[in-house]
Amino acid sequence: MRVYRHVFSAVFAASSFLAVPYVAGAATDKAEPATIAANKAMLGKLNFADRQDFEDATRGLIATLETPIIRDAEDKAIWDQTKYDFLKGEAPDTANPSLWRQGQLNTINGLFEVTEGIYQIRGFDLSNMTLVRGDTGWIIIDPLLTEETARAGLKLANEHLGELPVVALIYTHSHVDHFGGALGVVDPETAGNVKVIAPEGFKEHAVAENVMAGSVMTRRASYMFGNGLEKGPKGQIGTGLGQTTSAGTVTYLPPTEFVVETGTELVVDGVPIVFQMANGSEAPSEFMFYFPKHKALCLSEVTSHVMHNLYTLRGAKVRNALDWSKYINESIQLFGGDVEVAFASHHWPTWGNEGVEDFLKGQRDVYRFIHDETLRMANQGYTAREIANLIKLPDGLAQRFATRGYYGSLKHNAEAVYNFYLGWFDGNPAKLDRLAPAQSSARYVEFMGGADAVLDKAKLAFDKGEFRWVAEVVNHVVFAEPENKAARELQAAALTQLGYVAESGPWRNFYLTAAKELREGIKPIHGPKAGPHVVSAMSLEMFFDYLGVRLNPEKAKGLEARINFNFSDIEERYALELKNGVLNHTAGVTLDDANVSFTMTRGALNALALKQKTFFELVRTDEMAYEGNPLAFGAIMSMMDEYDPLFPIVSP
Repeated sequence: MRVYRHVFSAVFAASSFLAVPYVAGAATDKAEPATIAANKAMLGKLNFADRQDFEDATRGLIATLETPIIRDAEDKAIWDQTKYDFLKGEAPDTANPSLWRQGQLNTINGLFEVTEGIYQIRGFDLSNMTLVRGDTGWIIIDPLLTEETARAGLKLANEHLGELPVVALIYTHSHVDHFGGALGVVDPETAGNVKVIAPEGFKEHAVAENVMAGSVMTRRASYMFGNGLEKGPKGQIGTGLGQTTSAGTVTYLPPTEFVVETGTELVVDGVPIVFQMANGSEAPSEFMFYFPKHKALCLSEVTSHVMHNLYTLRGAKVRNALDWSKYINESIQLFGGDVEVAFASHHWPTWGNEGVEDFLKGQRDVYRFIHDETLRMANQGYTAREIANLIKLPDGLAQRFATRGYYGSLKHNAEAVYNFYLGWFDGNPAKLDRLAPAQSSARYVEFMGGADAVLDKAKLAFDKGEFRWVAEVVNHVVFAEPENKAARELQAAALTQLGYVAESGPWRNFYLTAAKELREGIKPIHGPKAGPHVVSAMSLEMFFDYLGVRLNPEKAKGLEARINFNFSDIEERYALELKNGVLNHTAGVTLDDANVSFTMTRGALNALALKQKTFFELVRTDEMAYEGNPLAFGAIMSMMDEYDPLFPIVSP
């Protein structure tokens, strides 16, 4: 069995979950009167006296770390729950009290009993790790994001439940926070003895989701998770789905078995499990599963105690709200009559058959409502932006904490449904060929009488609490005159106030991160600890696709090349053709008139791409052989763009 460490490298676009910088410093702005009023009004909209979630989040607590700080091999803190101690108090004027409440729940951490034989580690990372006691060892579901947090969680469980070997891993879906800690719970030397079960398509999607657009996703994720913000009442208070992401080492252990259809039954170390496929819901590769002996249902991330993202602000393919809703409805039909406890990859479980059914129906209905209501209004001629401003949840959903927009939001999810069916264009031809932001902003500002006139009017709007409008109009001044300090400061002030009232963790983090960068500029980002840049988990198809994305057509203008690759160890062939500024590749083909033909191992290609070995070193060590002119491939590689991970977002 192959074991890969640090699968997602900077070169090949780490999953955006890995963009977890921590930069000290936060805005010192006070909450404006309109912000204070909005946050106080929220207290009257929801039943904050309802403490059921707090009872469930603490139920079954066995133990936690004496000090909830997890360190790496160099003694650096890669997870520190103590930074969220400020959440123990009442919500301040600078935070939406609903999001504050969610943050308090997410700080509850430790080892918990879900039901006899099933346990969870919660609050040690963005996600949960679940341990199921088998006949001979632990079956671990979702070993967190990084190996350090996963190792600490397993250690805590073994100390209090009795030490057992890990005999199986189950990856619920293809997002990195659910498999990145695999080598924290499995020894690479004995990994071949561990069964690794995943849903159909996992291997491809686990690596591929963020590869093609990895650079921009990673940059935007630094906004979404807000890890460049100071943690505190005026900064980052969580993400809604969890507090933040750990900053340790991401690993990967390949699956040994895939589940492809609903109804599949497996017995894993004596434990019967019934699977339900949910591909294309919260992740492109995902399943849920039921433990008949325990009457326990693992809901993966198809449900959690939030309204999730139909479109994630870091950037990803829009998810299918209708299918998502139907998967949950199918779970009710398949397992609803028997289940006594439901747990998931985030947050706390729900107990009791009636409670589980009620929770599932709420989750089902929120995605179905967003889908149906968006299309109802779209068919009446409303645009995505109009729908986002008109749509409102029915009271039965709006009053449920578990369907509030702590991670996703009703507004951007409605726009996601519109985009899923109708795309970005709303039918108005005035928007077909719009000017670039810097060009249009300069003209807007000129039409409005110049920057000073715009700012004078915007300041009046700010004083009235019209922060959304201020952010929209002053954005034009920032893009027309990027060095205008007054504009940047007013824009930052408006975004700060919008962050303070946001109920969605990602919205708050986007607003406050943007404000910070407008004031302080873009700071270097330091993600998790990176080791050798291994790309072995990428298929050759994906590898060559990514080369095509990186090719700069201006550099390749007028050039042609034809290259053969023969991978001797895996018996695969690829032909590359450069023409018209496009790099095409074809599997299973050998070109007769190639400029050069290479014979190599897949490992040699990885070493060359990651600059671990030079071309001549590979030839000298007989890891590569060629016929023809090898400079043809060197020329293509010289035409590849290198992405700047710190490009501007809130300025041109």
